[in-house]
Amino acid sequence: MSEKTFNVLFLCTGNSARSIMAEALVTTMSGGRLRGFSAGSHPGGKVNPFAIEQVKATGYPDDNLRSKSWDEFAAPEAPRMDFIVTVCDNAAGEVCPVWPGHPVSAHWGFEDPAAVEGTDEEKRAAFSKVFKQIAQRVQVFVNLPLHALDKDAIRSEMQKIGDTPV
Repeated sequence: MSEKTFNVLFLCTGNSARSIMAEALVTTMSGGRLRGFSAGSHPGGKVNPFAIEQVKATGYPDDNLRSKSWDEFAAPEAPRMDFIVTVCDNAAGEVCPVWPGHPVSAHWGFEDPAAVEGTDEEKRAAFSKVFKQIAQRVQVFVNLPLHALDKDAIRSEMQKIGDTPV
């Protein structure tokens, strides 16, 4: 009997950078145990090219990446989420849709690399830094024994991950 694959939705306001990178990281780092998705409360409609550069390094297919509204995941035909993680402070403070199945949620805040101004090298460095920070938290998450923990224990562990300095 195979173990369940858990679905994880990463939320940000614009769904152009942090949530996109988290989607790719959780999918690739979990070895198939977790399937990442991403969305935004006010999606910009375009994935940041520096985020795409970071994602390509994971082997995650970049043709899967698109900026989309979180409303897609609240619809009845959407995949059912087990976990919801906000990755920007704006999205954490917004009123989210009611998610089917009442998934475990947590906030893992990261600086917005898309807000960095400067040369392409400076922007690329900002994306690389945040990508590594997201990867650190995702690594802790994918190592949790999700099948052995109850919902309250998972919620507690996910909050600890978000409270850990990056």
